Amino acid sequence: MSNSTNPNPNPNPNPNHNPNPNHNPNPTPATAADAPSDRLGALSSAGVSIWLDELSRTAIRSGRLAEDVATDHVVGVTTNPSIFRAAIKDSRAYDDQLQDLATRGVDVGEAIRTITATDVREACDVLMDVFESSGGVDGRVSIEVDPRLAHDTAGTLAEARHLWWLVDRPNVMIKIPATVEGLPAMTQALAEGICINVTLIFSLERYGQVIDAFMDGIEGAISAGLDPARIVSVASFFVSRVDTAVDALLPPTHPARGSTAIANARLAMELYDERFSQRRWIDMSTRGAHPQRPLWASTSVKDPAYPDTMYVDELVTAGVVNTMPPATRAAFREHGNAESDSDTVRGCADEARAVLDAVAHAGVSLADVTARLEADGVAAFVAAWDDLLARVETKLQR
Repeated sequence: MSNSTNPNPNPNPNPNHNPNPNHNPNPTPATAADAPSDRLGALSSAGVSIWLDELSRTAIRSGRLAEDVATDHVVGVTTNPSIFRAAIKDSRAYDDQLQDLATRGVDVGEAIRTITATDVREACDVLMDVFESSGGVDGRVSIEVDPRLAHDTAGTLAEARHLWWLVDRPNVMIKIPATVEGLPAMTQALAEGICINVTLIFSLERYGQVIDAFMDGIEGAISAGLDPARIVSVASFFVSRVDTAVDALLPPTHPARGSTAIANARLAMELYDERFSQRRWIDMSTRGAHPQRPLWASTSVKDPAYPDTMYVDELVTAGVVNTMPPATRAAFREHGNAESDSDTVRGCADEARAVLDAVAHAGVSLADVTARLEADGVAAFVAAWDDLLARVETKLQR
């Protein structure tokens, strides 16, 4: 994998407006990032916002989340149904609230909304200083709509509106899947001023559609008289699952094994730079709009034959988010590879295209793979949600 430094990592050429894609909102002292052993600090200084792909009530109330923010350069949190299932599974931290909900006769769906929104609201409060110091760019906590609504535009939009109201914090983000039906819901939610994390993006084609839907939403917000500077969005581009799926279809000695996901993400960054330098976006940016930052999701390495930090090391560039599960963050803290001026994404597009060409020449259809990954991703979150429903139902009946 080659490294290349882009002399102009900010694709917005308007000199009068800085949408702040390269802002380092790290609340820890600047000297921390200068320490040679502070690899997470160097990553943050390179322009990568470090978000944590985990949340639990125990982490919030024990102070562990605040400690991560203070010492590990964490400036955001993402959640999903699998994360909440794991948080609630064997924890007694939710028992008192569940008892109150049971006493009130609340159904299981509303109970889950209430307990997850409580966690996200409290996490938002922990990250409020980061939110304010970064001008609203970071300090974000995401909560996902019911995944069973992934193919229901009206249902997704209604759920997004409800969660935005229920959490009631300016630094919450509502996660909407990048399904065909999810995109118009995202557009309308943005047009209403709701901050969105659009998730489960696997293909470049779908990512282009996400950008269109995002810009439609920001234009709608501007037309409605809303301040676009208050609307922040990220596009969660999934990484490791692509390698897992493609590697299974390639011969054991094929040179593209373990390279497809990074190549796919690097070309997504090229698309981002191209689309966010066009006149349409420049017109919005002059009104204060922030670009929709790419977020690298699914960054834990699934194949033990690969370096455990490669989806961080190889995706360092200014103006992106990397959301890491705890094990990946710990590995990067120990032996990750990032310098404050490093860039392992921009300038690598030709190499990335060569990798995808090699995959195609091997008879693997990346379009088919990513379509299946989207369907599987929705199904996995639905399964986690169903399990969460069952677990909470049992707790409510005790």
